Amino acid sequence: MLLSGGVSTALAAITVISAKHHDDTTTLLVAAGWWAVAVVAGLVLGRPERAAGAVRGVLARARTAPTLPSDNPGRAALARLWPLGAFALVAGVLGLFLPGVAAIGTGFGLAGALAWRSREGAVHAIEERDGVRFYVEPGSALEPISLIRTPGLRRDPEPRGAPPPPPARA
Repeated sequence: MLLSGGVSTALAAITVISAKHHDDTTTLLVAAGWWAVAVVAGLVLGRPERAAGAVRGVLARARTAPTLPSDNPGRAALARLWPLGAFALVAGVLGLFLPGVAAIGTGFGLAGALAWRSREGAVHAIEERDGVRFYVEPGSALEPISLIRTPGLRRDPEPRGAPPPPPARA
C-alpha cells in the first residue's frame, strides 16, 4: 500500500513537471478530475468490510506450519512487488514525453493504495483473535497469494469496562 502511494506521488510529480514543460494545462485539469475519481473509487473499494471479505478466502486456505518460514522476507516481497516497479518505471519514462500517461498511472496507483489500506488491519485482527501469525508464501506475482499460518503468542484481551491496572510504584 505504501509503495503504491509512493509510486503515485512520483508519477504525479512527473505529470506536473512534464505538463509544465509542454505547456499542457488541459492534461493537468483532466488529471485532477481523474485523481479525484480514483480517490473516491479507492475509498469505496477499501472499506473495512470489503477488506475483511477479500482476505477471508486467502486466510481460510492458509497452509499451517509448525515453524516460521525460512525464506528471506525481502526476496518474497520483491517476487510479489516487481510488477509495481515495472509499472512505475514504464509510466514514469513515458510520462516524461506524454504527461497523460503518468497522470493515468497516478490515478491507478492512488486507487490501488486506498483499496488495499484496510487489508492489513483485517489480517491483524484475525492474528490477535486466534493467536496465530500469517506469512506470505514465496511465489510468483502472477499467481494468487498464498499464506502460511504459524503459531503465535496468544494474549488475553482485557475485559471491557475493566479498570486499568494500577501504576507500578518505584
